[in-house]
Amino acid sequence: MADTVLYDVTDGLATITLNRPDAMNAMNTEAKVALRDVLKEAAADPAVRAVLLTATGRAFCVGQDLKEHIALLAEDRETGAGRTMNTVREHYNPIVTALAGMPKPVVAGVNGVAAGAGAGFALAADYRVVADTASFNTSFAGVALTADSGVSWTLPRLIGHGRAADLLLFPRSIGAQEAHDLGIANQVVPADELADAATAVARRLAEGPTAAYAAIKESLAFGAGHGLVETLEKEDELQVRAGASGDHHRAVAAFVNKEKPVFEGR
Repeated sequence: MADTVLYDVTDGLATITLNRPDAMNAMNTEAKVALRDVLKEAAADPAVRAVLLTATGRAFCVGQDLKEHIALLAEDRETGAGRTMNTVREHYNPIVTALAGMPKPVVAGVNGVAAGAGAGFALAADYRVVADTASFNTSFAGVALTADSGVSWTLPRLIGHGRAADLLLFPRSIGAQEAHDLGIANQVVPADELADAATAVARRLAEGPTAAYAAIKESLAFGAGHGLVETLEKEDELQVRAGASGDHHRAVAAFVNKEKPVFEGR
């Protein structure tokens, strides 16, 4: 694993850390490939029951590494290859799909500015714990680009179409408290408590009913794009699956016996 992205699995929790602090965790090709691949690894590993995505330094992720991007644009002009923008298809789309489609919960520990694709990564997580010094910025229009990294899907579902259009058409820095008021941040904590707070949330999820969490994620995603009747049918399908799990049977027995359930994630 490239050191641009750090990966650790301990007691069911996979911690993925963006690690280009000197570049504010801007995503160059090496970092994008590393993040894409480690997310696929976490998704496939049965030992992983929850994921924490966070970063080193003073930024969460400022999106595309524009220094590399400028060089690639120049190369495209010389060769006519037109490969620079393929990064959306090759990197950002698989990263966001892996985060949103991960069959286990994902927590984003947002330690600093999350801009562009960095904001997209945070929005694709299931839960966001945000430092009080952090901020969000869509930033795409500022460099004459449209939304990518799933922002056109995730943002309006969190804050509504009108507010999403406002933030995309007129990019600006959204502080942690405003992000919480809008519904982007689930928790805002003092910056020096961010690591412990985000880990605590992720650890709690790692100790929970993993298969049920996967079904909850699937039902929310399905309901976002389907009508009531189809969503009810999906809920029935998923509930049958959840009801057959060992965790459900253990939890019901524990409830009857007035005990705290111990989940095994299956």
